Amino acid sequence: MAESTIRFGTDGWRGVMADDFTFSNVRIAARAIAAYLLENEDPRQQASRGVCIAFDGRFLSERFAATCAEELAATGIPVALAHAITPTPALSMAVRDRGAAGGIMITSSHNPYQWNGVKYKAWYGGSGSPEIIRAIEARLGAPVPQAASAAAIERVDFIAPYMRAVEQFVDLEAIARSGRRFAIDSMHGAGRRLLDELFTRIGVDHVQIRGEIDPLFGGVHPEPIEPHIRALGVAVVEHGCDAGLCTDGDADRIGAVDEAGNFVDPHKIYSVLLQWVLKRRQWPGAVTRAFNTTKMLDRICARHGRTLHEHGIGFKYVVDYMLQEPIVMGGEESGGIGLQRHLPERDGILNALLLANVMADEGRTLGELVAELQAEYGEHQYGRIDLHLPEASKLRAMERARALGRGETVFAGMPIERVETLDGVKFYLQNPEAAERSQSGPPAAETWLLLRASGTEPLMRIYCESCSKESVARVLASAREFALRD
Repeated sequence: MAESTIRFGTDGWRGVMADDFTFSNVRIAARAIAAYLLENEDPRQQASRGVCIAFDGRFLSERFAATCAEELAATGIPVALAHAITPTPALSMAVRDRGAAGGIMITSSHNPYQWNGVKYKAWYGGSGSPEIIRAIEARLGAPVPQAASAAAIERVDFIAPYMRAVEQFVDLEAIARSGRRFAIDSMHGAGRRLLDELFTRIGVDHVQIRGEIDPLFGGVHPEPIEPHIRALGVAVVEHGCDAGLCTDGDADRIGAVDEAGNFVDPHKIYSVLLQWVLKRRQWPGAVTRAFNTTKMLDRICARHGRTLHEHGIGFKYVVDYMLQEPIVMGGEESGGIGLQRHLPERDGILNALLLANVMADEGRTLGELVAELQAEYGEHQYGRIDLHLPEASKLRAMERARALGRGETVFAGMPIERVETLDGVKFYLQNPEAAERSQSGPPAAETWLLLRASGTEPLMRIYCESCSKESVARVLASAREFALRD
């Protein structure tokens, strides 16, 4: 792999192990990070402050992390290296609380087992800003001066202080008093045992599945969406639980199922949490959401008089806002949700506990909370399909989408009301079903379709939100046919 083909996407660099994610390329990435810090004049990012490094449970992740540590130490940058498999938000918190210049997380998050990656966390304890990521990329392959003697590499427990902070943020007594029963699922990832041990200690009835580390993730993608989350739905029904709580491969994303074992998509999770934060906690600040997230958030913000910022896809844009102004919550389509008063970072463990907190405060099951939101703000249904396409086919499909937005007036049998191109190509469609539903209840969800090509993988994602599951299915079917028309 040529040096110039290492590319940092929305949250770092990812690649297939033994193909492009190799020890040689990890060293290149580590040296680029070292060069960035050594040349940085910002006192918060001085190399002498050191770097925190952690890793997930993927094959060779610990060894890749040690390789990064060795490369940085050789340039004179001290390193605090995780003593064990660690969730990404724990690494981010360590960076902030220890006053480190930055952090490196070896993980490929929700990607399949054969992938791995390098996430960069900045001094504030969150994803590197677009400016920081560009600066690191610009130094890929650049020579880095070696120190006369290597700096120290210290093995550190990042998990214990992180869990103390999470426990202080959530009302554990309310969760324990609620009498609810939960199924918890770490998908064989870095969140293993954390919720299990906490619930056991405070006396919350629960069952755990997929709680042991498995570099193959039991043969599924460690992403808490359908179909990968179905085992959790089965467990909830079998054990009579009130909800199922799930974290992804590095525990920074949240997934859930309701008491009937039905998948609760990340949009509804974000909406449930936001409604509770604004109505119950009344914490100050604006709200952010990515371009591919539900418009229900807009309605919740309007109801509570909060400003909502829409931004590109990737949590680094949420962080950008959090560094500029008071932001109560920010999130994205994939289950990455952050609260500024906790950490400018996604946190699956925290959000799982917050869902349990909401259920305790409201006296509702997760399914009841979702139903109440749908009744109050109109039914919002969502779907996504991922198409694995060769690079040339992916680019041609996106060009057809842009051309469609410039010339055509109809898609999937519905008039195109407007087109937005903030991140991908997004069509708003005039849906007669929505108009009909709005006559007998709250305004139905707008129908929108987004086509977006991954910048780091041979992948196109197609997103849709509409007023019914049937409408979503029809629009996605038309979009799939459109994208594959090569």
